[in-house]
Formats: sequence, structure tokens, C-alpha cells
Amino acid sequence: MYGAFIGDIVGSKYEFNNIKTKDFPLFSKGCDYTDDTIMTAAVAQAIMLSLREHDDSRASGKGFQALLVDVMRDFGKRYPAPLGAYGTGFAQWISQENPRPYGSYGNGSAMRVSPCGLAAVTLEEALASARASAAVTHNHPEGIKGAEAVSAAIYLAKCGKSKAQIRQYIGKYYYDLSFTLDSIRQTYQFDGSCQGSVPQAMVAFLESESFEDAIRNVISIGGDCDTTGAIHRFDCLDLLCRANRIAKWQHRPGHASDQIAGNDISP
Repeated sequence: MYGAFIGDIVGSKYEFNNIKTKDFPLFSKGCDYTDDTIMTAAVAQAIMLSLREHDDSRASGKGFQALLVDVMRDFGKRYPAPLGAYGTGFAQWISQENPRPYGSYGNGSAMRVSPCGLAAVTLEEALASARASAAVTHNHPEGIKGAEAVSAAIYLAKCGKSKAQIRQYIGKYYYDLSFTLDSIRQTYQFDGSCQGSVPQAMVAFLESESFEDAIRNVISIGGDCDTTGAIHRFDCLDLLCRANRIAKWQHRPGHASDQIAGNDISP
């Protein structure tokens, strides 16, 4: 998840001061963590707690969603003033005694979802946990769709899928990724919705040559830079590097990973 945190911090100072170039210092005065980092950590904590609940006979019996609500509200109260602040709807949700989802399709569901894809052991689990993580606040179909797409991309990368295969899967089931960053860089503007930022963040990753290049790609198009910075990095970059290094060994005929990372990808 370090990639999410780095992308968030690097993009934080450019969220409301967009630049349209890849030539900028990665870390400089004005960079800091935002709500994206806090809530990504909250999702990870909730996943670990839910696994502990499953294994502990003395556990409270709370499911993942109930634990997630508790942890996100706790983290939100412990860290009440991140750079850029929380969105109005989410801030109200944190403060409510019995918070309910509020129909958002904002990209907050996608920016915090990476632990779901990282922890999942099947693609179905990656999608189900993404839906569950989104639905406590962002229960609009587009909010859930954005979370699913990012979690799926992370899971596929973890299993050694190539960028081309990830592009094909996301394009088939979620978003059109046929555009290029050069084609949108001069006209793309701030868009806090999943449908208006998740595809752009994914293409920034798909066009990248390295982790740093991916960050520079996503910042260079402007928009909601801290959140797209947190989304784009997936942790796919380093995972893909590792997958490519061991690809010949991993995909030998009969290797166990064939059942996980075969060519037939479906939800």
C-alpha cells in the first residue's frame, strides 16, 4: 500500500493547483497525506480485524462491513484535519451515530480499495470485498463500479497478469481505456467521480514505464491529483515487475499459478 500513500502525498499539492507537465519535484514543500491515505489504512485495518474475527472463537461476531464502519469513523475522528479535508458528505457520515450510505459515486470508494485486491485470494473475493468496502458510503452503482475495477486490477497484477491483460479485462467489464493521456492532457479537468477519474488513473498506470513515471503521468493530466495518484499506482507497478521477472518460471506447464493467472479472465 506504500504506493497509494506515495501517490497521495505527491499529488496532494497539485489537487487544486494542477500542472500539465511531467517535469516537477516529487516531494516538495506543501506535500502531505490526505484523507486518501487515512481511509486506505482504515480498509486495511478492517480486513485484518475481520480475519482475526473469523479465527477467534471469542470474537464479537461483527462482519467486515461493520468493522469497516467502526474503523473508518475512528480514524476519521483521530485524524480530523488531513490536507484537503474530508468531503462534506463523508465528514457528516463520520460524525453520525448510526451512519448510513449516502448514494455517492465519488472516487473515494476507489481511492481506499487497494487493500481489498491485495488481500483477496480469488478474483471473486477481490470484487466482493470491493463492493462491501464501497457500499458503506458510496452505494451508487458508479461508486461500487469504481471500487471493483481498481480492486480487480490489483488482484490481476498480483497474479502476474500483464498490462495488456489488465487493460482488456477492465475494458470489457468496466471502462473504456482506449484513449491516451496525450489526447486528454490539455482538456482534462477536475472530476471527483469514479467514472471521471478511475479510467484516467488506470491509463496513467498502463502507459507508465516505472513507478515514478506512473506518478508523473497521473499528475501531468491534472484533475483530482491526490486521489488519482492514490488510485493509479495500484501496487501493480512493483507487482508487475516481480511477475515479469519470474514469468518464465511461474508459467511453466502444470504450474499451480495456471489456475489463478490463466488467460481466461472473467468476473
